[in-house]
Amino acid sequence: MLKTWVNRWRNRGKPPTRLDPVIIPRDQHPISRRQISSVAVKTLYRLHDAGYQAFLIGGGVRDLLIGIMPKDFDIATDATPEEVKALFGNQCQVIGRRFRLAHVRWGREIIEVATFRANHDEAASHQGGINDDGLIIRDNVWGCIEEDAARRDFTINAIYYNIADFSLWDFANGSADIENRIIRMIGDPELRYREDPVRMLRAIRFAAKLDFDIEPRTAHPIPLLAELLSDISPHRMYDECQKLLSAGYATYVLPLLQDYGLFETLFPQAAKFPCQQLWMLTARNTDQRIADDKNIHPAFFLSALLWGDVQNHFNTLIASGMPRVPAWQKASQLALTRQHARTAIPRHIGQVAREIWELQERLQTPRPRQVELLAQNPRFRAAYDFLLLREQAGEATNDMGAWWTRWQGADPGLQAEMVRGLTDVGGKGKRPRRKRTAKVSSQ
Repeated sequence: MLKTWVNRWRNRGKPPTRLDPVIIPRDQHPISRRQISSVAVKTLYRLHDAGYQAFLIGGGVRDLLIGIMPKDFDIATDATPEEVKALFGNQCQVIGRRFRLAHVRWGREIIEVATFRANHDEAASHQGGINDDGLIIRDNVWGCIEEDAARRDFTINAIYYNIADFSLWDFANGSADIENRIIRMIGDPELRYREDPVRMLRAIRFAAKLDFDIEPRTAHPIPLLAELLSDISPHRMYDECQKLLSAGYATYVLPLLQDYGLFETLFPQAAKFPCQQLWMLTARNTDQRIADDKNIHPAFFLSALLWGDVQNHFNTLIASGMPRVPAWQKASQLALTRQHARTAIPRHIGQVAREIWELQERLQTPRPRQVELLAQNPRFRAAYDFLLLREQAGEATNDMGAWWTRWQGADPGLQAEMVRGLTDVGGKGKRPRRKRTAKVSSQ
């Protein structure tokens, strides 16, 4: 009796080890195979025909129910990664150590196939592991679909599409939460966030992307546990930040990150020197480019987020007597190095950000002979766009953003006239020539 009571106390608040589904037949839901990627359907059928369970899962099912065309179609099965590899041969690659899964390649398209996961309680050490803080450090404990559903994060992601009869298996009343536009954690939110703190960012991402509300019990622990993100690999944190800021809804993500106390954990130096208006203008610009199907560069948003920190370092270095050009270079490197400790910025991304920052002063105060060269610089367009956003945010730029806009659209004659007027605009135009004295021959 005492042992039973102790086990119940230890397991208080934990998610159930398995969930039973409500099965929704094909004629009672809107998802059709025609909406699913043809290669995802082929993958599902090959698994099914080989005698394995095969389900479309997660965001693909959720988005189809909402009316959004998914970008990715992921599959869950009772086949192990090695069995998937044996079934698909050279088409398949088994990846990951912490979380092993299979990638099935069809031309340029990759379908991710994950094996049903189970609880870690009875796991061998090489299969699963949780540290003393509750963080999952290894997650390769195979289970059944009922156990897999219990381990998913949010109810809206625990709906499975069964290729065998085209039914939906709803394990946590996710269909109702989709209808009510709610993000709700399966199980105790604090425990689930401790298992994987990145779930806090996923809650923000889904709320912003789907325009859903985070259910109060799911939202409450987030500000209290935000610092747990400091323990996550900087490389993983960089990938998560890219998902947040480069998916077309950054305008909604930024306020949510700040409201829930996550922004300071992700960008600690930026939070000390906020440029709120510049950030929001950059977010709108990024979202619009994505909506217009234009390319974006990860360095551009990073340039805006760290701009305040870069300026702070630059002003400190100038005050110490360092010349302006090396001060910009040093300030840029300092800002990137500090941020790299939290989100591991790839070297080529950091280099582009540095070039955008270091071009700002040259665009604000160009010398006449430099104008053509600046316009031919590979980073001119990004630096010019950044200058425009700074100008719109109210920064003092000598109105050079507007000047560069006019110059680019002008005919050659007007361009030459504008360049001649740079002395008055930028304050660093042509230098007066020094008078030369005639040399007297010594002979």
